[in-house]
Amino acid sequence: MDKKDLRIIFMGTPEFAVESLRTLVETGYNVVAVVTQPDKPVGRHQDRLQPSAVKEYALSKGLPVLQPVKMKDPAFVETLRSYNADLQVVVAFRMLPEVVWAMPRYGTFNVHAALLPQYRGAAPINWAVINGETMTGVTTFFLDKDIDTGRIILQKEFPIPDDADVEYVYDGLMKLGAEAAKETIDKLIAGDGHIDSKAQVVDADTELHTAPKIFKDTCRIDWSRNGKSIYDFVRGLSPYPGAWTEMKATDGGKDYTVKIFKTVKTDKPSNGEPGTIVVVKNHLLVNTANNLLEITLLQLSGKKRMETSAFLNGFHAIENYRFE
Repeated sequence: MDKKDLRIIFMGTPEFAVESLRTLVETGYNVVAVVTQPDKPVGRHQDRLQPSAVKEYALSKGLPVLQPVKMKDPAFVETLRSYNADLQVVVAFRMLPEVVWAMPRYGTFNVHAALLPQYRGAAPINWAVINGETMTGVTTFFLDKDIDTGRIILQKEFPIPDDADVEYVYDGLMKLGAEAAKETIDKLIAGDGHIDSKAQVVDADTELHTAPKIFKDTCRIDWSRNGKSIYDFVRGLSPYPGAWTEMKATDGGKDYTVKIFKTVKTDKPSNGEPGTIVVVKNHLLVNTANNLLEITLLQLSGKKRMETSAFLNGFHAIENYRFE
């Protein structure tokens, strides 16, 4: 089988998926159509429609684009069927009904940004960093009726440095995911439609970590946790969506919401209640359950992101505040 004979439909929405689509298109694979989310209303009055990153790339290459509101819509299903695809490739998209994922003769595989069965769910990159993992990766697997439980085709590892934030891991996995997608298809072609896969096995003594969708409340910092845990939490949400905390005035003054994007671990033991602030020269430190944690990059609501030194120069009476 030649790669030009294999008819592929690609499904994805964000920038993360574009790298995989670009790799397939620009290395000669036969992508016959692209499925992505409907354009999203944006702007102050939600009066402007923003196409997805995948749609923008697909249109730039002259690829047909389908944007169903409902994946089970009969008109969409029939249109999808009309492309007579041999394979569907899914990267950072939504859950598919069986009528869609079972349609191609060689099935549908997904590129997931974690080493399954660990970190099944919508936000695997964030949660791997939040949990202090030193290794993550990507998995390609065949879709089935449950979320992220299908048969594994291949996996590629990606180390997480201790000072890495989500942006670093996201960029690395985006490129690695594209490599995995291409390699998976190559295996399928080499096997003339057959590809080895294995069931996901979870040992009884293995702790499974999940990766649920992240909401605003998920991002609030709990200062009663230890310093390392908070350090990982902050970098696991930086630069987006951003860990946050309330900066409460202890003297009846104005309270603020603060996003924190970067911290530095210290070996200095805490000397006060969790959340209390300590300023040493031009350094902003916060008490945690065990050690002082230094904040080096933050943003007051309504203000621009800034280094802590600039923040302290412009914000007076910081000693009258604590984080909650």
